[in-house]
Amino acid sequence: MHRRAHRALLAATLATMAAAASADSIKIGFNVPLTGFAAADGTSALKGAELAVEQVNARGGVGGKPLELVVYDDQASPKEAAPLAVKMITQDEVVAGISGSYSGSTRAAATIFQENATPYISAYAIHPDITRAGEYVFRTSFMGEVQGRAGAKLIGETLGKKRVVMITLNNDFGQSLAAGFKEKAAAFGIEVIGEYDYGIKDREFGPIVSKVKADAPDAIYASGYFFTAGPLVSQLRAAGITAPVIGQEGYDGQKFIEIAGPAAEGVLITTSLDRDSTDPVARDFMAGFEKKAGYPADMVGASAHTAVLVMASALQSAGHTDKAALRQAIAATQVDAATGHISFNALGEVKKDVQVQVVRDGAWHRHSVISDAALLAPPEK
Repeated sequence: MHRRAHRALLAATLATMAAAASADSIKIGFNVPLTGFAAADGTSALKGAELAVEQVNARGGVGGKPLELVVYDDQASPKEAAPLAVKMITQDEVVAGISGSYSGSTRAAATIFQENATPYISAYAIHPDITRAGEYVFRTSFMGEVQGRAGAKLIGETLGKKRVVMITLNNDFGQSLAAGFKEKAAAFGIEVIGEYDYGIKDREFGPIVSKVKADAPDAIYASGYFFTAGPLVSQLRAAGITAPVIGQEGYDGQKFIEIAGPAAEGVLITTSLDRDSTDPVARDFMAGFEKKAGYPADMVGASAHTAVLVMASALQSAGHTDKAALRQAIAATQVDAATGHISFNALGEVKKDVQVQVVRDGAWHRHSVISDAALLAPPEK
């Protein structure tokens, strides 16, 4: 056989084999920001999801079939996420989808998945309207209001701080957290003595820092992502402000500590991953993630890992890939994951404890756990 013809035949054979393998796999769509401002979080989310797929497939997959992630970069943009969701469902023929992205893009994709009666899990986006897209949409992390309420308890009861300044990121993430915090602040004896907003592109916080210094608060409740929180905390400390800073899962990762430097010491956050957990599932995840990623596990990686495990468990329970049956199986899922015990209420919201982590000696460690079931109860509709 002519060499060129042989190469063509080999290529065709490999393509056929790949197509057959793909056809025999269970496809799960995964939208995640791999470029743009959220790329660091997206990379961690993808690493966590890939680790879960590798672990599931090493155990024989689901019903003898391997899981396959169909990955698209949504740039954390609703305009990107919506058409990608359409492509996943209509062209890639995924049986379900998972968001490893932020709230705006997750909300856009959730609408598409709901309209096509295809199950969809938000790994860590917090906006309350995500699960309200419909019965096919679930969330494996806390909605913003729940985490905000936990922050109020942490500051007012655990820390005993009463005069609080809020620094709020002016987007879905920050506003959801602020709403929950203000809802329960008075119940824990907190007086909000000032609230200052900022935009996601802001990195210089001089005017806000000056106002906070004048306010002289007992504590600061500041929402943000690692790339905004790092500069903010650094500038607060450089101005001589020593009040404890309480953040949320947007800070969660080594990047915040790298950006804030020594100013990160003592910062507390509400989040999903306990770095000092003795639970074997959590320890196994953290070891596997660091080996795969080359850096310590973070909340987004753990949350994406959890979402894949929930999907795999539901697929196993459903016994097939019928989407309606899979939706029912997800709703009934009970899974122990790195981020805690996962179960859902009628709205598709998760019910679990909130972990409080503190930066100590340049790393995240356990501070406390908030287990107040009534306080942390997500809405049912």
